[in-house]
Amino acid sequence: MDRDQLADFLRTRREALQPEDVGLPRGRRRRTGGLRREEVAALCGMSADYYSRIEQRRGSRPSEPMLAAIARGLHLSLDERDHLFRLAGYPTPARELRMEHVDTGLMRVLDRLQDTPAQVVTSLGETLLQTPPAVALLGDETQYTGLDRSMFHRWFTRPDARRIYPREDHDAHSRAFTADLRSLAARQGPAGRAADLARRLLDTSPEFARLWSEHEITAERGHLKRVRTAELGVIEVYCQMLFDLDQDQALLIFTATPGSESHEKLQLLSVIGAQHLPTHP
Repeated sequence: MDRDQLADFLRTRREALQPEDVGLPRGRRRRTGGLRREEVAALCGMSADYYSRIEQRRGSRPSEPMLAAIARGLHLSLDERDHLFRLAGYPTPARELRMEHVDTGLMRVLDRLQDTPAQVVTSLGETLLQTPPAVALLGDETQYTGLDRSMFHRWFTRPDARRIYPREDHDAHSRAFTADLRSLAARQGPAGRAADLARRLLDTSPEFARLWSEHEITAERGHLKRVRTAELGVIEVYCQMLFDLDQDQALLIFTATPGSESHEKLQLLSVIGAQHLPTHP
């Protein structure tokens, strides 16, 4: 580990990041530009003391998961993230794991949507980040591990994954997920993660196997979705997608028609937040 260069690199990235870039208020008492160490630590999900030790050239070498958290908290680009890993004495993450790094542009937009249900997902349906209203609406989708990180896998193997959607909408969701996975598998090739997931689902889900055999490429779908919540009932939301340049990640933003009952319910979700309003029936 190049302790000096690592500390200097983190300091310069922290000082270059403005509060507005991460959705924080600047405040009247802020005398200098950039973020404070404790603010960066909060964004990275670690203690201020731990982060400060790294910047002050003290402490042990951070682990790879810690470095990934720092890269995300500092909104580093892929090249900057790889540089961070090299300075800490680690090889750069493999190319197929790069989709785990949230696109900087999408993260900037998400930071400004903290009062709106929004989340960043990979092309394989893995949720990387959620705003509090998104957790309140859909549940915490970042908690899963292994194959269950993919919504495609959960949908066809875990009955509880379907509970937030009305039963009459299940077939449309199944067809959309199957078509999306088929398209992704064709783009990545037979050695890609999508093709591997499809093979696993063919062995475990008769429903997926039936739909896969139909070779449906574009399933009928719309931006309007219906989501069931325990406290507020069904909410009709429009799902808009903003993709990154490589189409490996997307920012999903959920809105409702102004003046409608669903719009009022979404506003209530934003006020109450995920910690006080359980969503799964």
